[in-house]
Amino acid sequence: MAIGNAARRTSAADAPVRGVRRLDLGYFVRPPSETGGPEPRVEPVLAYLVRHDAGLLLFDTGIGAADPGTEAHYRPRRRSLEAALAAAGHRLADISLVANCHLHFDHCGGNPLLSGRTVLVQATELALARQGGYTIDALVDFPGAVYEELHGEAEVWPGVRVVPTPGHTEGHQSLVVERPDGTVVLAGQAHDRASDFASDHLARQAALDGVAAPLPSYRPWLERLAAFGPRRVLFAHDCSVWEPSGCR
Repeated sequence: MAIGNAARRTSAADAPVRGVRRLDLGYFVRPPSETGGPEPRVEPVLAYLVRHDAGLLLFDTGIGAADPGTEAHYRPRRRSLEAALAAAGHRLADISLVANCHLHFDHCGGNPLLSGRTVLVQATELALARQGGYTIDALVDFPGAVYEELHGEAEVWPGVRVVPTPGHTEGHQSLVVERPDGTVVLAGQAHDRASDFASDHLARQAALDGVAAPLPSYRPWLERLAAFGPRRVLFAHDCSVWEPSGCR
């Protein structure tokens, strides 16, 4: 497996990606203190399988077991990773490589089930997770944990690229998957919802069009994602999918 910041860019037409499939791994209830509104919000927990000539990559692994306080705070309902993979025609043993957008317990919960498999993570994220009080420690340093620490952008396999998208956490990362029918971005929790991504995308477009200030700010890494010309952007906590409006 060749990973490097200077890795070549594979053209979409030649990318050996065979498909991207969403996995439903349950849901949790985000309390009003985190929604910015008067009511709680029930959010899905989604992972993604990338089928590639080099193997099967799993992006995020679901909700891990947590302490009683965290369980009461989020009231999660889990779907086992084994069951989700079976519905997609796969087993745990089929997974070649794991990547987590970040290491909160609702994204890396299934990692211990994949002991011995390489987990791609930003070095910044892993360092934060190991400081304590950040996530569930047993989901980070479990028996057989193997990490490939990345320092920024990296091509994982031809046509599959990790891109840092900090914000929700300092070490958050997304996955850019080049397909013959258009590039797919697995954005994790770079935005909570597709509508938030759409707002940032339009704020950037307005700035590029020279619309007079004031304008809303947007995350600076959006420039990098836009360079790939994504046709779809998928999220960890929203079943909605962002697609270009078609007006440009």
